[in-house]
Amino acid sequence: MKINIIPIVSALHDGVAINEETKALISKIEDLSEYSFNISDIAHLYETELSLVLVQSGGSEGRFLDMEKNLKPPYYLLTYGSNNSLAASMEILSYLKNKNEKAEILHGPAEYIISRLNELHDKKEKTPVRLGVVGKPSDWLIASDVDYEECKSLLNIELVDVEMDELIKTYNEISLDDYKKDLVLDFDPKQVDDAKKLSKALELLKEKYNLKGLTLRCFDLLDTVKTTGCLGLALLNSEDSIGTCEGDIPAMLSMYILKEATGSPGFQANPSRIDAEKNEMVFAHCTLPLNMTDSYEVMTHFESGIGVAFRGHLKEQDITIFKLSKNLKEYYVSEGKIIQNLDECNLCRTQIKIEVEDTKYFLSNPYGNHHIIVFGNHKNKLIEYMRAL
Repeated sequence: MKINIIPIVSALHDGVAINEETKALISKIEDLSEYSFNISDIAHLYETELSLVLVQSGGSEGRFLDMEKNLKPPYYLLTYGSNNSLAASMEILSYLKNKNEKAEILHGPAEYIISRLNELHDKKEKTPVRLGVVGKPSDWLIASDVDYEECKSLLNIELVDVEMDELIKTYNEISLDDYKKDLVLDFDPKQVDDAKKLSKALELLKEKYNLKGLTLRCFDLLDTVKTTGCLGLALLNSEDSIGTCEGDIPAMLSMYILKEATGSPGFQANPSRIDAEKNEMVFAHCTLPLNMTDSYEVMTHFESGIGVAFRGHLKEQDITIFKLSKNLKEYYVSEGKIIQNLDECNLCRTQIKIEVEDTKYFLSNPYGNHHIIVFGNHKNKLIEYMRAL
């Protein structure tokens, strides 16, 4: 595989000596791999699948700034261990991170650089995952819009818009004979039947558009088909898929990443109450993966009093909380522990009290409302997963 490289260097350094070191670094990588490198100018840099900036010396930072307007993320900075190349790369990386840009230094033994190039190449080669946005994000999610092209570029995830009218049309065409799942819910039969039809409609759209999951502008269903998406989303999340409420795209992406990184289903929930002195929080929502529960009670949806929703009882155990920011470059991850299941009348149906590492993030710089909770201690695993993107 061919990789274009653009070198940058300070005018204070001996260009001949640096060029020899560059040749040595590139030759070693080429000898140990199937990669071939081409020294490129800025006009042709992005003609190969992977493109690198070779930081050859200290003092290269100004040169990077001069050419920055012609570069595009993600930025991969190749360095070697001499001429203050690494020091300059770290200054450039800090500058890019301060701008919330996706960037990384490739430095170390040739074997490590090759392994990282392999990971980056594999990501480029993968067919994008398709996730559906059924309806637009709910009107109150004013901090949750996502750039679709950035999502595909940074996460290799293609967001597919599906009109709410198509969901409703599909729902209206479904007979309960189409619903094959062996699911018995001890609740109002009409409400259960309608929720099953909505669940089947989501399945059909998922198959039609070849989706690995979706987010649903679910509150629109309350006035149109008089049911909720809570059952459909609960079942999606209990299977090899994901589904989130309210058209929340960052929450959907967070849930997908969590499931990919940990193999476990996630609970999308609202932070409902915070005790900063005790580092305790209450999270609540009306749907969750049914296979996360010890037991559950079927109820109506909290805000509307209609449809099917779930009050799940979750085992008191260690958990991890995760949320990707709307710019797709930052994230929050923290570990904690479920210490109590609650049963309050003024919150969404499933309610858990969690002991967290720190509550400051939620009160000073949260990435929106919904957060995703998964069983187990996965903080290091998620950090590594995000680093490898």
